[in-house]
Amino acid sequence: MSTNVGGYKLGELVIEGKTKQVFNLPDHPGMVLLLSKDRITAGDGVKSHALEGKAQISNKTNAKVFEILNTAGINCAFVKVAADNAFIAKKCEMIPIEWVTRRLATGSFVKRHVGVPEGYRFYPPKFETFYKDDANHDPQWSEEQVVSAQFKVNGLTIGQVEYDIMRKMSILVFEILEKAWSTRNCALIDMKVEYGVDKNGEILLADIIDSDSWRLWPSGDKRLMVDKQVYRDLQSVTQSDLDTVKRNFEWVSEQLSHLIPENNNLVVILMGSPADQEHCNNIKKHCESYGLNVAIRVASAHKSTEETLKIVKYYESLTLKVVFVAVAGRSNGLGPVISANCTLPVINCPPVKMDNINLDIWSSLNVPSGLGCTTVMYPETAALSAAQIIGLNNYMVWSKLRVKQFNNCTSIVKADQKLQ
Repeated sequence: MSTNVGGYKLGELVIEGKTKQVFNLPDHPGMVLLLSKDRITAGDGVKSHALEGKAQISNKTNAKVFEILNTAGINCAFVKVAADNAFIAKKCEMIPIEWVTRRLATGSFVKRHVGVPEGYRFYPPKFETFYKDDANHDPQWSEEQVVSAQFKVNGLTIGQVEYDIMRKMSILVFEILEKAWSTRNCALIDMKVEYGVDKNGEILLADIIDSDSWRLWPSGDKRLMVDKQVYRDLQSVTQSDLDTVKRNFEWVSEQLSHLIPENNNLVVILMGSPADQEHCNNIKKHCESYGLNVAIRVASAHKSTEETLKIVKYYESLTLKVVFVAVAGRSNGLGPVISANCTLPVINCPPVKMDNINLDIWSSLNVPSGLGCTTVMYPETAALSAAQIIGLNNYMVWSKLRVKQFNNCTSIVKADQKLQ
């Protein structure tokens, strides 16, 4: 065994599984290297074959999946690729549970729930947990069993709060990847993930996510499946069968290269006066937190009407997903004028003054009939509204919104937990 992978000096072997090895990195405290094997298994290792090139395919797939999840803001252990068959991750102590999310009933679910037809659609997604125990075929555990086990992992006791966080995160991860795969006309049917706890007691999405981790049906057609189920279903395994499995895995990895959405959005903030720039910069800051591109312009509906309409027509001519935010106080004609002269979304966010707040807001709310501009009071709300509009056609923006919701909820729950 080499003592060096990708320029990283390997320390002691932390753990070895059926398809990977995990090594400490003495020169990088707090980090480990996960080295994939050219091996495919099923049935808790009962079925096992060498599959040349699988380690590289798995590593490439895993890196692309975690690129999506890291970009969305999920708290992940994955750090970076180290070599064709290895990656660097934050060192975690693993929680011995597989967290499974399902959109459609298939596989073991329909065997365990007689009478539920294959293809039954779960909304919200169905969530299940399984205790990692190969000798007993990873038995399904209930929520109560997981919580009652009181696993102590890197100093953190896994109780109800921790279970709920991982349940919500698992469903969130599934929904992000489901939307990502839908851009390639592929249906993510179900998937399993695992979590670890780092030295700071933080729960991280960990381990490997590759074609062993999910069911994936192109065009939503089970007959076209391209995941490990193809291998699981084989009664006997020929080299031709293994070649087919490998081609499927390669196809999945290649498709993942196209899943990061095009950065073709733009929020145009038009302010009626340069005196409102601080207010606009605040809107911009919040927009950028969702990955939105921002342009700030000065345009007055009253004092420079013709030039304002030229600005609007310019942005309307671009092949981008454009949202306008109108920043104007007193007599707000800016938002209504934009809305009356283009078909793009317009959000009013007046820089209200406390001594005139009612009139400032009323000026933005009381628009002429036939106009569709909405009004919000706060810069963060304007950014959220713009992100929700753009997120309709950009799953990464949608994902960042969902992650924000998840983080908001988690922070409240943790704050309450500290008081107990």
